[in-house]
Amino acid sequence: MEQNAQEQNQLLIGIGRRKTSTAIVKMKEGKGSISINKKDLKLFFPVSYQQEAAIESLTVTGLADKFDIDIKVEGGGITGQADAVKLGIARALAKYDQSLVGKLREHGLLTRNSKMKERKKYGQKGARKRFQWTKR
Repeated sequence: MEQNAQEQNQLLIGIGRRKTSTAIVKMKEGKGSISINKKDLKLFFPVSYQQEAAIESLTVTGLADKFDIDIKVEGGGITGQADAVKLGIARALAKYDQSLVGKLREHGLLTRNSKMKERKKYGQKGARKRFQWTKR
């Protein structure tokens, strides 16, 4: 019985990244409050599709009202941050219950999106664009 009490109060941590955004997700059992950088989810992500993307892992598993989630996000833009939060929550849920991994994988929530900005190359104007070539 002591072990079950410890499991209920344990802190689950998941780290999600997307482009240059990083989200550190700390989850513990509670009533379902979500705060990002000490702001409410709806204040931090004002657009509805970004709110839905951020908590997609919770809605797929049906655990939206079971955890209190505190998230610290930095870097990148708002869409990259939303995707980083989504991956961080999915990883924390996978730590919570291994049986959820199949459902999360099925919806592509445990896969990191590896698309990044390509670096500029020397001798060129940009990553792919070259300087203008003149024949004479």
